[in-house]
Order: sequence, then structure tokens, then C-alpha cells
Amino acid sequence: MTPGDEHDYGEPARTDERHGYGGTRLRLPENDPYGGTRRGTRSSSRSLVTVVGVVVLLIAAIAFANRGGDDSSSTSAGGSPDADKPKSASTAASGTKPVESKNGAIPTGYAHNAQGAQSAAANYAVALGSADMFITDRRHQIVDTVYAPDVAAARQSALDTAYSSETFLSNIGLAKDGTAPDGQTFVSRIIPVGTKVAASSASSATVEVWYTSLFGLSGAASTNPVSESWFTTTYQLTWINNDWKVTDFQQKDGPVPVGRDQKASTADDMTKAVEEYGGFTYAR
Repeated sequence: MTPGDEHDYGEPARTDERHGYGGTRLRLPENDPYGGTRRGTRSSSRSLVTVVGVVVLLIAAIAFANRGGDDSSSTSAGGSPDADKPKSASTAASGTKPVESKNGAIPTGYAHNAQGAQSAAANYAVALGSADMFITDRRHQIVDTVYAPDVAAARQSALDTAYSSETFLSNIGLAKDGTAPDGQTFVSRIIPVGTKVAASSASSATVEVWYTSLFGLSGAASTNPVSESWFTTTYQLTWINNDWKVTDFQQKDGPVPVGRDQKASTADDMTKAVEEYGGFTYAR
């Protein structure tokens, strides 16, 4: 059901033309089909019992889905084919508060544990995939903040070479200084969907970040409209100067979900959304 399409049980059936299916609407009888008039008190009592029952079942389902359980109770003596699958708690949000310190717009000061490494990887992915990476001074600040000191200098030089390529910028539709043409807005955003620790120790961590990205130029004259892509980037992190820092990374496509048959927004709507909707600070 789409927002605003509340069920109105007093109307006849309608068809959702956008999705191609009929929505069932129930017309209640004017008289009690069982031979008597409606009794408000009895109906309210039954409704209350039904609601209480649903709430109890919902609470039980949530408790069951989030219970940890020890490994011995979830695995049979002979081994279960589901033994290697992550528990629901391992993929659920931890509830840990985001970091409070920042270097510029980039969150820093993460916890010295696996959750802190995941939070760092997610936020660093957002910074490294932002439109600020196309502006020289902003890119330098991001690299100095995100990368380990002994890696930052070499990475800075390589990125300067890549981002200053006129061919690269021209293919995207940007000017030599990385700015968008008049009347257009450059969009480069990463939205993490989830993180996973592949390996960790007291001084290092390997964290995978699965995310979707928006990239392109919004505007009536754009020849490179904003499109969506899906990637997973694996970050190698090291614990240095009381924080997690990137030393290396590898990127691969996907996992990619099936696309919906939604109509693409207009250039004006996309530009307005980019200008009005800010990003988040991510925490595992």
C-alpha cells in the first residue's frame, strides 16, 4: 500500500493503476447477519481481545528474532546447514551512539572494537564517495582525515592525478576545477546499507561496506543524468593515533537488487532533493 492509500472499508473495490492489481474493499452489512442488532459493547470487547492478541504475538516475534542464544543450542550434534549463517543480532543495528567528534564534516574518534571499525568504514565510504572529492582542497582534507598518515601522502598524489584528468572530468560533464556547468548540480553520494567485519585484531580490521550510490548531473541540459549503482567496498583499517584509519581498499559490483518500475524524477525534483536532503552520520 502506498502512503496515503488508507483502507476505506465503506467504498467499493478500486484498482491501483500504478501496480496493476485490484485493492479489495469490504462493505459491512447494515444489519447483523446472525439475526440481531449490533451490540457495541460485545464488538468492542472482541476487538480488544483481538488487538491484545496481535500485540502479544508481535512482541513474541520481535523477542524471538532478536534473541542471541548460544551456539550449542542452535547447532545439532551432527552440525546444521544453517550453522554458518549470521544470527539476526549480528546484522541488526547495535544501537551504539554515533561518534561526537568530527574533523570538518567527517566523523572521527571511533571505538576501539569491531563496531567502531564498521562505523569508521561506513562514514569514510561516504566521504570518499562524495562530490567534495572532485574539489582539490576538500579532497586533500578528506584524504588526510580518512587515511593513515603513512598512506595519505602517496594516496593524495595518486588521487590528484586521477581527479585532475581533463578527459575524466569531461566525461562526467564537469569543468577543469571539478565544478558543474551553470544550471546543473553535480551529485555524488554513497548511502551505506550494511557493514560486515571480515577479520579483526587489536590493531587492524577488514570491513566490508555494502552501499548504493547516486552519481551524475541534475539539470535540464544534463547529458549525464543522476543514476543509481550498487557496490561493496572492502576497507583495510588500522588502529593509529586512537582512531581507525584506512590503509587500502578493494571495490566490487553488487549485490544489486531488482529494480522497481518507478518513474524517474524530473531534473528539477532531483536537484531540489539533493539540495534539501542532508546526509547522515553512520554507526554500527
